[in-house]
Amino acid sequence: MTPFAFPHGFDSQAAIDAAYNPSLIVVDPVAERAHFEARSDEARRVLSCQLNVPFGPTLDETLDIFPAAQPGAPVFVFIHGGYWRAGTAADYSSVALGLQPLGITTVVVNYALCPKVRLDEIVRQVRAALAWVLRNIAAHGGDAARVAIGGHSAGGHLGAMALLTDWAGDYGLDADPFVGALLVSGLYDLAPLRYSYLQPMIQLDEALVRELSPLHQVRPCATPVVLTWGKLEQDAFAHQSQRFQAAWAQAGNRAELVPQADANHFSAIHGFEQPGSPLARAVQRLLGRARPD
Repeated sequence: MTPFAFPHGFDSQAAIDAAYNPSLIVVDPVAERAHFEARSDEARRVLSCQLNVPFGPTLDETLDIFPAAQPGAPVFVFIHGGYWRAGTAADYSSVALGLQPLGITTVVVNYALCPKVRLDEIVRQVRAALAWVLRNIAAHGGDAARVAIGGHSAGGHLGAMALLTDWAGDYGLDADPFVGALLVSGLYDLAPLRYSYLQPMIQLDEALVRELSPLHQVRPCATPVVLTWGKLEQDAFAHQSQRFQAAWAQAGNRAELVPQADANHFSAIHGFEQPGSPLARAVQRLLGRARPD
């Protein structure tokens, strides 16, 4: 009998867990979560916002909009992380703190979680949310011709899956409707996670891994991508971004790698909270582009 081989050269579940559980190497995971809770409470308190706007038929399918002061503002849509089984949009209202002062309307997407739904249903919900934004954001002060997307961790995976959508064939929208994407510490090859501590909740099988790994679904796409991660997190997250960048470029697409020297997996998105940060300026730069024809 041929011995079982774990993917990506791992030799055990323990090795995969060590590579992909970011809480194992930060000093205080509880403090990391408390940071987002406090800053998100602040964002909802001090910024103009429209909360729990439905984009689909279930109670989980909502989004929070933080409109810029001026009408016709560019739009950044953020997809939260939590390994597809934790977190809500309300946990990441903080993203709007650094973007609204730059004249950017911020939308934070909520979606159902595993194991209540499968991962393919989460992908469908995120695509539906983005289609809703493209069709409806003008009524909320945004410019549908200047929409960039972003995501963190599992949200980076979901953002990449959004780029691989048949927007014209499935939704009747432009083939490449986004002016840019900024993906932070994303997961682009799901194979190792099938054998990780997450498996009882995310319930991956071989078909889902193949269908929902962006690395293996890359298509020609006019949307430029910025891939970033914290250099203080596990090397696996850097390798995921580097491999996706290589595949994205091989397809003739544009992608940029931007490691963050002093960030861990959680603080890698703190820059969204500060208008002068490299992360917020990267969003502003992407939104300054014209949408591809």
